[in-house]
Amino acid sequence: MIEQIYMQLLDEGLTVRRPVPAYRIGASTYIVLRSNDFDASAETWEFPPGSIVDCEMRQTTNGNVMTAVRHRQPDKRIA
Repeated sequence: MIEQIYMQLLDEGLTVRRPVPAYRIGASTYIVLRSNDFDASAETWEFPPGSIVDCEMRQTTNGNVMTAVRHRQPDKRIA
């Protein structure tokens, strides 16, 4: 199911997070999807589209939001 998570933007001079679409694959693990307005030349996401990330609830001025906090390597299980 596609949900909205928040992604930190780099090179902004202060902490800025933006909502991005993500596909939930675990309790707090998501695959970051490319938003319709994604422009890599205009902003740098901490984790680019296609990344698998762990998320945590973080307090913001808009309340608690699910925020990408670390990159996760895909499971390398042998079938």
